[in-house]
Amino acid sequence: MARSNKLVVPECANALKQMKYEIAAELGVPISGFGGGTADTEFAGELGGISSASYGKQYYGDLTSREAGALGGGITQRLIRQAQQTIV
Repeated sequence: MARSNKLVVPECANALKQMKYEIAAELGVPISGFGGGTADTEFAGELGGISSASYGKQYYGDLTSREAGALGGGITQRLIRQAQQTIV
């Protein structure tokens, strides 16, 4: 079965990205582009910084499967913990 990477609530993308960076920092996993998203894309393409087509896309090919799984598991655990706190 194909997996969909679409978020149920698209507005939460930035919060999930921030959570990913926080968990990566806790685990000591280096993620390139940490704190990204603050670049001025209007002029960056002209100046050779980043192209608007690649803005928001990051390369995670340097992560091992174990590191990527730990990040995903950490995000899932944190989301479950937050949901349990709001229910109780």
